[in-house]
Amino acid sequence: MLTAVLLIPLSLLALSGQQVDISAWTERAALLSAMVNLPEGSIELLKDRFAGQLDEDYYKGEEQDVGPYVEPWQDQENPDLPNTVPEPVSSASEPQSEAPKQRPPVTEPPPAAQTGEEIPEEHRGRILQENMAGTANNLIAYRQGKLRNYTNVPDSEVQEIMEQGMNIHLEDTDEPQVLIFHTHATEAYEPYDSENYDMRNSWRSTDHTKNMIAVGDVLEKELQAAGIGVVHDKTLHDYPSYNGAYERSAETIKSYLEKYPSIKIALDVHRDAIQREEDLIVKPTVEIEGKKAAQLMIITGSEDGTMGVPNWRENLRFAASIQDAIEQDYPHLTRPIFFCYRKYNMDLTNGSLLFEVGSQANTLEESIYTAQLVGKSLAKLLQDNRSSGEEVQN
Repeated sequence: MLTAVLLIPLSLLALSGQQVDISAWTERAALLSAMVNLPEGSIELLKDRFAGQLDEDYYKGEEQDVGPYVEPWQDQENPDLPNTVPEPVSSASEPQSEAPKQRPPVTEPPPAAQTGEEIPEEHRGRILQENMAGTANNLIAYRQGKLRNYTNVPDSEVQEIMEQGMNIHLEDTDEPQVLIFHTHATEAYEPYDSENYDMRNSWRSTDHTKNMIAVGDVLEKELQAAGIGVVHDKTLHDYPSYNGAYERSAETIKSYLEKYPSIKIALDVHRDAIQREEDLIVKPTVEIEGKKAAQLMIITGSEDGTMGVPNWRENLRFAASIQDAIEQDYPHLTRPIFFCYRKYNMDLTNGSLLFEVGSQANTLEESIYTAQLVGKSLAKLLQDNRSSGEEVQN
């Protein structure tokens, strides 16, 4: 759509006989196309790299203060809530043989069910359901996965790092080895599967059964079911203030690492926000085994001399291994890895990643389903790569 917006005036200029700088228009189209797929705040990355070439009015800035427009949900007496989201699907009926799992066919998700309340026309926005698995030629492939490189690290070096394979090896211990937390825990989803949304919606909630904590609960259960020690932190680092959330979550991570030195993996679980026009948001969706699933985007950072992430190569290897494992089980469940100059507390472990589960246009049900599938693939990957006693000693 953005390409068409640029090509129409380009065609008119050509017809009028005016000379046109094709390369400049092409570059601008490419920049705008990249912008619409960035996670929250990552527009700053492209602003730094392509200063003066971006339309300042195209992308909205980050939220500055969540408190005023999120209705508090008090649960002071019982911060560790019982799980009220749907239970993960039982794996009892899954085949137990060692035969390779046949990859399910990729199908486009059905149209929206059009459930929910009628939205007044003046507040009605559009939802675009889209498979964002990535088909661009400039993506870097690793086995079944793909990566979008927004750094100056040469593609050949990125490829070489990913080809080194899985680098996280769990030990035989009952201690927690995975930390799940949420820098932006109040992020929430659309309440219904619909082609429209209410433009007054903030997609934020402090209700643990509606926000990212509900998604983290399901991911936690899948890993625990596989015998992997997990601790799930449910702190609302972004409430009542959005600003400073990453600094607060960093302190949370450090406290867990001090308490449990056994932790090897730290997963910051979010949901993305994709808005292409003032009244258009995008829903990254794929159908997996007959059900709609919110597509997952893994974010991992690099180092440009200012980030302070010396272990970025280890995080990248882990990200590539996870995506490959997921894609082998559930084709198109992931979007390309977002590889960028962002820190996101990824300096604290060699297995620190940010998960974007769907966008604000997906439903909680779709995102919970994704957490179940991702949890199964991640658990299998970690179990298949446990350390031997000799490796642990070394």
